[in-house]
Amino acid sequence: MRTTVTLDPDVELLIRTAMRQRGLSFKEALNSAIRAGLTQAKAQKRRFTQRTFALGVEQSFRWDKALATAGALEDEELTRKLSLRK
Repeated sequence: MRTTVTLDPDVELLIRTAMRQRGLSFKEALNSAIRAGLTQAKAQKRRFTQRTFALGVEQSFRWDKALATAGALEDEELTRKLSLRK
């Protein structure tokens, strides 16, 4: 397949360097660089696993309600500060 590709100057320099070092044509150097880049990206993917930790037997604080608790504490503090201004 023929196509026109516009390369950044630093990429062209990398391709030209690979051509000289490996004795390749421009086409071969470009194709091998693209193959290496695209196949390497697939190999680096890893499945995400969430690490969990035991919080102990007794859980007195509801972590799923932490934002609501923080909001309630903030409201109480604001009420206290406003009552001191009277």
